[in-house]
Amino acid sequence: MVAATENGMILNGLRQSRARRAHLWLGLLLLGSCLASLAIGASGTSLWQGVWRALSGSEISQMERVILWDIRAPRTGLGLLVGAALAVSGTVMQGLFRNPLADPGIVGVSSGAAFGAVSAIVLGGLLPVGIATVFGQYLVPVAACLGSWAAVSLLYVVATRGGQTSVATMLLAGIALGALAAAGMGLLIYMADDQQLRDITFWQLGSLGGASWAKLGAVAPLLILSVAAALGLGRALNALSLGEATALHLGIPVQRIKRLAVLTVAVATGAAVAMTGVIGFIGIVVPHLLRLATGPDHGPLLINAALLGAALLLWADVIARVVIGPAELPIGIVTALIGAPVFLWILLRSRGVMGL
Repeated sequence: MVAATENGMILNGLRQSRARRAHLWLGLLLLGSCLASLAIGASGTSLWQGVWRALSGSEISQMERVILWDIRAPRTGLGLLVGAALAVSGTVMQGLFRNPLADPGIVGVSSGAAFGAVSAIVLGGLLPVGIATVFGQYLVPVAACLGSWAAVSLLYVVATRGGQTSVATMLLAGIALGALAAAGMGLLIYMADDQQLRDITFWQLGSLGGASWAKLGAVAPLLILSVAAALGLGRALNALSLGEATALHLGIPVQRIKRLAVLTVAVATGAAVAMTGVIGFIGIVVPHLLRLATGPDHGPLLINAALLGAALLLWADVIARVVIGPAELPIGIVTALIGAPVFLWILLRSRGVMGL
């Protein structure tokens, strides 16, 4: 018994040491990713010199200032926050459902946001002129946020009875809501004209191309607060992985944690999808990779997921900008091309462990 306890303490110490090293390396990776996002683009790699001059306080040309400060800097900031939010949301969903295939889309949040955005694209012209003028370029993001909130509210009403929220019912209701939103989008796409179809297609593939300081300022508080709230769920998710009954005996307020987890994911995913469109695989692949590398402890796992998710999305955006430059490839295509093979590799690698 004593030997088993000592072995457990040694193993836990090794995992904590590995997690701390991962914090350091992933932090350095994210720093390099931010610099690459600022310096690499269709305008050429000569802007590396502009980056270093800007960081050192030296004078840079007007063109370099516009490209670095007005175009790439807000795009880098948005990619950093969205990548972190998607990866952390996927980690929370997998911990809450105790299912390695869970991601924000499984509870209908992404589908609700997409339905709201498509509705704005197709039906926005029917709004009164005053309303359309007030929202302007933010009409689609606002509609996406409203769609995600509506999906979460309906999901909570369906899955809660007598003050108790059923995770299984939430999962099934999320799948049903996703199918319902897909049907609604299909109807709207059938009604759309050629220009609207192009807008819908490009939006569904995801992009950071519309980033600006105004948009970043509007969405940053939601993304930062939701990621910060998710980072505080590590201990509760560890307890929930042992089962709800065990978590209750450990003093975890299970129902409150469920509500907070779903609300956090809804805010993070809704805000991210509203600004960038649908970007897949970040929320599924990142937690898997980190569990293989650093273990299942959700405390360090959530921090590492935020760092790696942000770095991966920034590099995917860099690839999207330069692979067919000066045109831009939708970032959702890049994340799918990278994420799908990695996910298949993870499944094949763990097939024996999972009994598949």
